[in-house]
Amino acid sequence: MSTKPELIDGGELIARTLQRAGVRRIHALHGGHLESFYRGCRNHNIELMDFRHEASAGHAADGHARTTGELGVCVVTAGPGYLNMLSAAVNAQLEGSPTLFIVGAPPLREDETSPLQGGFDQVAMALSCLKWAHRITHTERIPDLLAMAIRKATTGRCGAVLVEVPIDVLHISVNVAEVTSPSGLAVRPRPAPSASEIKAAIEILHKAKRPVVICGSESRFAQCQSDLESFARLCGIPVVSNARAFGMLPFDHPLNGGEAGNLAMLGALGRPRPDAVLLLGAKMGMSLGGRGAAILPDDAAVIQVSADPSEIGRIRDVAVPIAADCGSAVAALLQAAREVSWPDRGDWVQEIVALKHNHARMHGDVAVHCGIHPYQASVAVVEAAGPEAIYVLDGGETGQWAAHAVRVNGPGQFSTTGYLGLLGAGMGLAIGAQMARPDRRVVQIAGDGAVGFHLQELDTMMRHRLPIVTVVMNNRMWGMSLHGQQLLYGRDYEAISRLSDETSYARIAEGFGCYAETVTRLEDVGAAVTRALGTHRPACIDVRTDPDVVHPRMHAMLKPSETGEVVIPYYESIPKRTV
Repeated sequence: MSTKPELIDGGELIARTLQRAGVRRIHALHGGHLESFYRGCRNHNIELMDFRHEASAGHAADGHARTTGELGVCVVTAGPGYLNMLSAAVNAQLEGSPTLFIVGAPPLREDETSPLQGGFDQVAMALSCLKWAHRITHTERIPDLLAMAIRKATTGRCGAVLVEVPIDVLHISVNVAEVTSPSGLAVRPRPAPSASEIKAAIEILHKAKRPVVICGSESRFAQCQSDLESFARLCGIPVVSNARAFGMLPFDHPLNGGEAGNLAMLGALGRPRPDAVLLLGAKMGMSLGGRGAAILPDDAAVIQVSADPSEIGRIRDVAVPIAADCGSAVAALLQAAREVSWPDRGDWVQEIVALKHNHARMHGDVAVHCGIHPYQASVAVVEAAGPEAIYVLDGGETGQWAAHAVRVNGPGQFSTTGYLGLLGAGMGLAIGAQMARPDRRVVQIAGDGAVGFHLQELDTMMRHRLPIVTVVMNNRMWGMSLHGQQLLYGRDYEAISRLSDETSYARIAEGFGCYAETVTRLEDVGAAVTRALGTHRPACIDVRTDPDVVHPRMHAMLKPSETGEVVIPYYESIPKRTV
């Protein structure tokens, strides 16, 4: 007598696989293509965290990854849901965040019939901008292909991957006996450098008079901060970070020099610059001065560690290329360093560490005339929230001012819009961080332009009782845009860069049920943030900042050339051509 086969559908298979991978939360927005998956999540106690816009769901998955160092997962519907989410996926990829995006699709059997929410190739689009993308065409293959996606997102240089599951593949039931195994879910290789590479790196760092370590996202996700601290202390080498690795050393650590961009001040001050640089999982490019030498001097010996060999040597040659996991590399460097007697570099360390206080000296008491200085407001916010809070920055000049003020004591406590310059990411990043770390307070500092993209996520914060404090630096305009236009074309020029003087973000927040205040005096900022934190509710502080304050980096990016170069806004100028 034959027995009836045990059947299982695609939604259940996805949920089972994610549960086995340790996923406990999905960042999502409802879509009919995914009903089978939602039911599978309920069967396996996987939390469904819903948003008001798919982009915010994607940013929240990224925020979860940045905060915890673990896989963030976003699931959205086909067509417009996918397109709304895609910018967040690209942002996660550029930031090196381990993220999995699962997207629905019309039925395979209706391909080329002009179906609802179809008509274009979602996977082909994703392949051009994410680490990996694949369409699952057979229900029984869901476990092994989903496991492959997770491996690709979380190994090597982490990044964003996408899996498309058509609705018929998701809802069809198959024989359990035919279902593949989700193999390799726990695979986390940590390739180590060779002995010769470590020897060469140690020789350069030992010989150098002014070495520095620059940390990036790969070092943050390698969880190597303890070994890094021991290595830096043993060798007497100061450590700076790009935005992706803030907190690798506590802010007040005697070897923490703060932002990597601070190194550019050395040249401006006429001081000696680094003669050796250990790039620890940090990409060359925008965050490190592009093709210019302000942060990475041309004559400095560069040791570059990256799990992605193609990143090594981008833009300039390196003295020692090391294709390895940052954690393995730091552990090997620490072991080798213990065999060497290191010189005293106290004066050099003090000079680098002092750079992180220059912003306070330069901008701490600058007089303003029609509002609050954004740097001074950011300092007041950070003093009220403290170095154990998680900070999310969203905006152009606002993000730059606030980054100078933020103080954090651990990795995963700081997020920005990143390489993509994706304004509006802050709401989702903040929600993802707060859901991941309910024991921490999350403070979002955003410009009024940036915060307008996803104001509706204040509703998400209220519905889920997330005590995020959003501080809006409200200068009534797109600050970087208007200031850039005026630097290029004169004070009397502007084009589509003004916002309304009448908009009250506090009143908007109150409409969603949030605690809210409007602040017009610097001395009231800290107290307002303290009150907001004390409510343990979603809150919005509308801080009226001076629209005439221009970040000095704007002048550096848009300064007219005396040699006739063509100024390209925000990028490298084009040299004047001679015939």
